[in-house]
Amino acid sequence: MPIKDLLLNLPEVKSPAQKKLSFKERLTWVLVILFAFFILGIIPLYGLSDNALSQFTFLSIILGAKFGSIISLGIGPLVTASIVLQLLNGSGLIKFDLTTQEGKRFFQGTQKALAIFFIIFEAMIYVFMGGLAPSSALPPAAYRTMQLFLVFQLFLGGILIMFMDEVISKWGFSSGISLFIAAGVSEEIMIKAFSPLSQAGSWAFGSAQAPIGKVWVLFQSLIGRNPEGAAIALAAILATVIVFAFSVYAQSMKVEIPLSFGRIRGHGIRWPLKFMYTSNIPVILVAALIANLQLWAKLLEKWGHPILGTFSGNVPATGLVAWLFNPNLIENIITGSFALSDISHALVYMLVMVVGSIVFSYFWVQTAGMDARSQAKQMMASGLQIPGFRNDQRVLEHILSRYITPLTIMGGATIGFLAASADLLGSLSRGTGILLAVMILYHLYEELARHHMMDMHPLLRKVMMGKGE
Repeated sequence: MPIKDLLLNLPEVKSPAQKKLSFKERLTWVLVILFAFFILGIIPLYGLSDNALSQFTFLSIILGAKFGSIISLGIGPLVTASIVLQLLNGSGLIKFDLTTQEGKRFFQGTQKALAIFFIIFEAMIYVFMGGLAPSSALPPAAYRTMQLFLVFQLFLGGILIMFMDEVISKWGFSSGISLFIAAGVSEEIMIKAFSPLSQAGSWAFGSAQAPIGKVWVLFQSLIGRNPEGAAIALAAILATVIVFAFSVYAQSMKVEIPLSFGRIRGHGIRWPLKFMYTSNIPVILVAALIANLQLWAKLLEKWGHPILGTFSGNVPATGLVAWLFNPNLIENIITGSFALSDISHALVYMLVMVVGSIVFSYFWVQTAGMDARSQAKQMMASGLQIPGFRNDQRVLEHILSRYITPLTIMGGATIGFLAASADLLGSLSRGTGILLAVMILYHLYEELARHHMMDMHPLLRKVMMGKGE
């Protein structure tokens, strides 16, 4: 069987027969898949003894994963496959005709095959590089067998995530990748805000241990007349609210370019260019790069080669990773442990996040078909032009470049600044996670408002519209 035929006939989730599913049916599928996602996240890998990845909770959140569970890979392979294919297609190295149905199927089949490859590849990296390892007390033959069994479990979890993403995309709202990330961030924020349990997992009230939830810590500190504890808890809550509010505001900002249909007079549209032009892609790439550097530094230190730095427990202590680790400035100031070195670490971390986001934002625009030339070509193919200007692609490209280039730089810098600020202020979740959740939920809100407003329950429709009827 030719490779193309194989890619066109890979197993997939069947699309719904009816053209439009009701809001209730789509919501049901979303809730079912999210429930399955949380259940899979608490199923441990059989035979796992050493989980060196457990400390990288931030990396697990942006990957929609639960390290040590059957879904330890999360959406990592799917995102990697998507990015690689978008870059290959955008750069022209591989061309897909996305204007035809067969071309779209071929693109989707290629993306699925790449995802399966990265599922196997990342599973082997996690296990054979020591991130997820069986007990070292096993005999060599049994140890190797258990390694292969761990790889198989990770492969099974990766395949389940891939098909669950398809179910969400075809039968639910948005995409599974987005919802899994938002679910992980929301879970972390809710736990760190309201969990009544202690770090040991026991009931905190009535014991000497403090609860995880900062809201309860705030109340306990106020009742117990502990101003330091109350100030730390309040600072974390306020930092989360402030960053969340600014992220929503920045996400809603956009520039609208008036366009008209050249052949139909009197009819036109507005082409929106968002202030966050590249969305959350740049900060995801920067945060993933830092997290992977920390992961490799930990593994290299474990193998006796601390090239990238050393750790004190789970906190980077020396080397490159120490400079890329954000201090909690507010908590350090409140507790009196603030040092001048914290300022230099904070500035370096802020600089890396901002500059890195700008660089990744620029390269993403150039390689993902979001540059002025690609946008002008797309507009011309749709029969659109800017009123009052000559119907020429070069003219349209020149006008668009006045907006796209500044938006790329300013949007990248803003998203990097917001993410770094949340980390330095000690919010309930990492800044990148909060930004991801805000953007995902905002896009979901826009989709629901655009396609499913009339299907909703009247009370929910009033909430979505922001006013009574």
